[in-house]
Amino acid sequence: MKKATLATLIAAMFVTATAQAQTSPDTLTKVLETKELVVCSPGDYKPFSFDNNGKFEGVDNDLMDKLAQSMGAKVTIVKTTWKTLMDDFTANKCDIAVGGISITLERQQKALFTEPYFINGKTPIVRCENVDKYQTVEQINRPEVRIIANPGGSNEKYARNELSNANLTMNAENLTIFQQVIDKKVDVFVSEAAEAIVKAHEHKGVLCAVNPDKPLKPAQNGWLIHNGDYRFKSYVDQFLHLEKMSGNLDKTINKWLPRD
Repeated sequence: MKKATLATLIAAMFVTATAQAQTSPDTLTKVLETKELVVCSPGDYKPFSFDNNGKFEGVDNDLMDKLAQSMGAKVTIVKTTWKTLMDDFTANKCDIAVGGISITLERQQKALFTEPYFINGKTPIVRCENVDKYQTVEQINRPEVRIIANPGGSNEKYARNELSNANLTMNAENLTIFQQVIDKKVDVFVSEAAEAIVKAHEHKGVLCAVNPDKPLKPAQNGWLIHNGDYRFKSYVDQFLHLEKMSGNLDKTINKWLPRD
């Protein structure tokens, strides 16, 4: 009787393990077979990923090309938005999601992240004459200060949670926010340090990043991997590790991130 019970238990465990194996994603095998890596990206966040008239370019796009090449595949981009990023990703519209995505606990409840490849953090972007006025959260988080954010991402979350006393304007997209600051329609946009550096470089003498080397809230960037897809996560993590060890990661970042 005990032998029969043990045999039944082992059989049940085998069936369960087999079912899990069949339902768990296996992106690595899929990409190796189809020769295509499908990538979700909002494409509005320099220096990581930017839709330049249909051609996506930036740190993440260069790295995606190299990652795909390592599997003998080509990259196909699926354009998304920060508001729909997680829904599109969890609906399996792509194999991996990139574009300057901050690693957050909220996102990790729905997907895996690769190891971090960039240290970032929330940094104010202001008109240069106002740099001294908006150095701290306390200086920004006031009713008379007009802040702005784009919907759906960590910028909106930070604005609503950490700057709840400020006068918030929501802007439909990320790309046009900076002109709102330049035109004095708002005072402060809190984004990531990397974007603040890029935009200050593009609008030199007009827009300034406030202490991008000391963000208001430090963060790290990573890429989204589907839940349970640990084989692909290990592969991508090793790819990033090799890029770091070789110095190629720094070269790619420095290509797109101005330092002056």
